[in-house]
Amino acid sequence: MADKPSKALVLYGDGLARFVHSSHTHLHSFASKASCGFLTLPNAPPSESNDERSVREFAVLLDACQAYLDMVIGHTDELECQEKLVIPTLSDRFMGMKAALITNNSRLKSFGGKLGFTTMQLNELSGANDSLAGLSIDVLAFELLKLLGFQDGKMVDSSQYDLVFVHIADDVDYINSMVGSILQIAQPGSEVGSRLHVSVLMSYGCVSEADGSDLSVLISMDKKNSFLSKLIPRQSYTMKGENPRNDVRHHSPMLISQMQYAVTRKDMADKFSFKDFREHGCNLAIPADRFLYEVAFKLWKAPKYGA
Repeated sequence: MADKPSKALVLYGDGLARFVHSSHTHLHSFASKASCGFLTLPNAPPSESNDERSVREFAVLLDACQAYLDMVIGHTDELECQEKLVIPTLSDRFMGMKAALITNNSRLKSFGGKLGFTTMQLNELSGANDSLAGLSIDVLAFELLKLLGFQDGKMVDSSQYDLVFVHIADDVDYINSMVGSILQIAQPGSEVGSRLHVSVLMSYGCVSEADGSDLSVLISMDKKNSFLSKLIPRQSYTMKGENPRNDVRHHSPMLISQMQYAVTRKDMADKFSFKDFREHGCNLAIPADRFLYEVAFKLWKAPKYGA
């Protein structure tokens, strides 16, 4: 834990995990310096569209699934929805946390706004057009850190936001370059490096159990000692408190790497990949709905880890 509250930047590659290649050197460099593992998700509803999946999985990350369900199926009449649907904001839940969501997905912007995010598009930060190809990586990195109160390598007295969440769904190369720019600015020993908590998430998008047969986080029976198998407890990501979770997808988790110099642990992973995280990551698997609580703790916006 740092001696001062951190600021958090979350770079989320929605559905891009399968496209990470050996050429994405900045992602692999980040993983080699970070604490790596998995975020498990619930099973997808039948016939879910990709847009619906994007918003639902975002809601899981924020532990706002009930708010999502209430918004989607709880009230069909718009006026009734406005009168009856009360969604606690991030500020209400996390000690006044100020958060921004950067995305070009209109449905995600709408839902994020209901949760208390200030929402904006990527091009609004750099003044480019809507295409990622037109956005300057260095300019965007500078503007993202500026939102968090970092300017000229220093932390200013006040900042617009405690958390900036960047959602990108169509360009893994862009996230790779963005990670490289952030690493260049947040050097070890610098004020940015010591105060900036960075999370890089990658999901697999729409998947079936057959698609994810090689991406299981379960402990397979053939790796268990037969004499001790009955003593192995339920894996913790399948539990919520004392109760088993009824809806857990054991395959195709989100990949997560987190780094803040002198705050997060460094494990033995050296590639941003499912295989490397499983074999060498230190975080193994945790439910995705616990993600924001961990980040909020680093920002001094939650009373304890996992609260």
